[in-house]
Amino acid sequence: MFRQPLIIAYHLIWTAYGWWLPNDPRGSSSRTIRNDILAQLGELHFGRKQVQPAGRVIREFYKKAGPLLRHALLTFDDTARQLIAGAFADVIAREKLTCWACVIMPDHIHLAVRKHRLQAEDMIGLFQSESAARLRSLPAWGADHPVWGGPGWKVFLDHPDDVTRTIGYIDRNPDPYRLPRQSYPFVQPYDGWPLHPGHSPNSPYAKALRAAGRYPG
Repeated sequence: MFRQPLIIAYHLIWTAYGWWLPNDPRGSSSRTIRNDILAQLGELHFGRKQVQPAGRVIREFYKKAGPLLRHALLTFDDTARQLIAGAFADVIAREKLTCWACVIMPDHIHLAVRKHRLQAEDMIGLFQSESAARLRSLPAWGADHPVWGGPGWKVFLDHPDDVTRTIGYIDRNPDPYRLPRQSYPFVQPYDGWPLHPGHSPNSPYAKALRAAGRYPG
């Protein structure tokens, strides 16, 4: 009987405040536009569009959207990125998480994290709350400016090939923006877990992969 492989990791994604609006030209996870003024910028498209718009279209959209938002659109500079990275490092150490990739972009975050007793939503909540508290020390955010744009998204990964592909995607994220790639001490090299060298071919995960026809060899 077919057995669904077990989830082994999460791809966690979330944006800074205001940087992925419901009617974003790339599509969004929102089903409604609650702000009538923002609705004037364009129609809502639920889900990520199959054909993505050019970068200039996105930049023009947020150039128009910025003045309509309650708070200013802010991006993360080197100082902010260091504070965010420090917060992530402390959460990872405290909760004993295993992080295989991280990138802190000017307006969004990507992380690849091994499955854990914490649910993906709980991980995002901890990362967001810890980093937001530290960013409050910067004048731009202060006490009232929102830091994050919502609860974010998670992608469930159930095969080492998916994890490897996701790590590569995260690592390459700065490339289109002509930004340097990032490296953090809390990021560990991925060893193919749970199909790492020396793994048991009779583990529940290996058996599930074999039943699905996805076990290597």
